[in-house]
Amino acid sequence: MTEPHLPPTGSVEVVRPKKAARIVERVARETEDPGVRTERLLIALDIDGTILLEDESLSPGVVEAVEHAHRAGHEVMLATGRSWDGTRGILRTLNIAPEYVVCSNGAVILKRENGDEVRYTRFHTETFDATEVLRLLHRNLPDGRYMAELADGVRLYTEPIEDWNLLHARRVPFDELAAQPVCRIVVVSPGKTEQDFVDLVHRIGLHHVTYAVGWTAWLDIAPMGVDKASALELVRGWLGVDPAHVLVIGDGRNDLGMFRWAQENGGRAVAMAQGPQEVRDAAGEITASVEAGGVAAVLRAL
Repeated sequence: MTEPHLPPTGSVEVVRPKKAARIVERVARETEDPGVRTERLLIALDIDGTILLEDESLSPGVVEAVEHAHRAGHEVMLATGRSWDGTRGILRTLNIAPEYVVCSNGAVILKRENGDEVRYTRFHTETFDATEVLRLLHRNLPDGRYMAELADGVRLYTEPIEDWNLLHARRVPFDELAAQPVCRIVVVSPGKTEQDFVDLVHRIGLHHVTYAVGWTAWLDIAPMGVDKASALELVRGWLGVDPAHVLVIGDGRNDLGMFRWAQENGGRAVAMAQGPQEVRDAAGEITASVEAGGVAAVLRAL
């Protein structure tokens, strides 16, 4: 917050409750008043475990808090491990239409088209040859369920998983997954835990790729050097936002990169209270859990 917003210091004035309420209302109006100078922030929100609970319900107060941030002049966007098919509905629920959306853990960036209807196109896509990493994983996880996302958004999978959105997806034999370059690979193995996956990647080594282990026991693999941070840096540059004026909020290991990115440039990185310890340790701040409305608390305080 810039100096013109700061109250005078050195004295305390006690006022009646009605006057205090009027002061609070005035401050809230000024926060959202475009005539009052404030720094525009680029706010990137994770989805699962951040604005959505495990049952897909919304974190308390998040819609109203996002609206408040938007009215205050900030750019609120999503940066998620979900594919675009699993993300577009969340934008409608939040009632936002940011210029860019980061999907597939940074491998896909969508851009809003100009026109009467809100439409998005795949603006920037990163791909890699997944042949070797798939062979390595399959040797160690022969019973795993595998999904590959192609550059055009089509997804190929070996066996269905209840939690997977299979819109625009096609079941194929394992050998067909790497027949063409992919944006990412997702692996789930029945009976394995989150820690099992952490131990596995440390044991076998995954080279020339970027990977993240999810809190629901899945492994997400992207091209080398590609994650939410790399995508958000591109978006920040395209929007012309100062590197220090970024705020990112997340709860998972796939958010670690964007936490480092934000803090290295003087921005804010906020972890949800229910996230793994290493995620909370990596953040500059911790807010309440997703069940307790942690995102809303951060955004309402802007």
